[in-house]
Amino acid sequence: MPEQAAADINAAGGINGEQIKIVLGDDVSDPKQGVSVANKFVADGVKFVIGHFNSGVSIPASEVYAENGILQITPASTNPVFTERGLWNTFRTCGRDDQQGAVAGAYIAANFKDAKVAVVHDKTPYGQGLADLTKAAMNEAGVTEVVYEGITAGDKDFSALIAKMKEAGVSLVYYGGLHTEAGLIMRQMADQGLKATLLSGDGIVSNELASIAGDAVDGTLMTFAPDPRKNPAAKELVEKFRAAGFEPEAYTLYSYAALQVIVKLPRQPVETTRRLLLKTSRARVRSRP
Repeated sequence: MPEQAAADINAAGGINGEQIKIVLGDDVSDPKQGVSVANKFVADGVKFVIGHFNSGVSIPASEVYAENGILQITPASTNPVFTERGLWNTFRTCGRDDQQGAVAGAYIAANFKDAKVAVVHDKTPYGQGLADLTKAAMNEAGVTEVVYEGITAGDKDFSALIAKMKEAGVSLVYYGGLHTEAGLIMRQMADQGLKATLLSGDGIVSNELASIAGDAVDGTLMTFAPDPRKNPAAKELVEKFRAAGFEPEAYTLYSYAALQVIVKLPRQPVETTRRLLLKTSRARVRSRP
């Protein structure tokens, strides 16, 4: 997390002798609140932002940061749009949904070729974006879903959705969204007698998933980059987190790495750095196949 990274960097002398100060903001996973947080950061004189978590928040917030000379590195926003708009200031330390969507779609085609598949998403840029990319890859490989539905993030009762999936004979549910709703869907599927495997993306990679889903979590499948905790270069850091009673799951180490990236930036005036990053960003976009 950024706090641990800042503490470690400050203990080693900071950046050119200056100590890093962390300013926290809570966007409550809401795009409007994310823009409010972004504007507050501007008013507070923040120069670098690590965040936001949700793609649907990172995308509108990045416009505020771009206009005010603030570099944004997200450790978790995986929607391709975030970095595809040509903004000078948007970067990520995580993968993208067009990568994991392709993997998930190919996996479904290879392992659930004859299954009746439901594609469900939470209507957010992340959830629907990932579900649609997975659906496209799955369809291209010859598998067509029998149910395609959107739920609303924050919903608690999925009886109508589960009844529809039961009627369609669904045996595999691909879900685009976060662990909270995924856990509830799994538990309610089990309670209502729908025996279906749930496959999802990086949004459900949390120990809280099992707490919500209970025994229904057994057999769940998910896509994620190779576990960074198993990277030998991260061994000492992972041990430090665990010694403090914190398990660095999911995007913790990606957040730590984001601050490390900022520390490596050339110590130049903001406008000079902005021009350098814009040039790099344009070169990166042009080089895509």
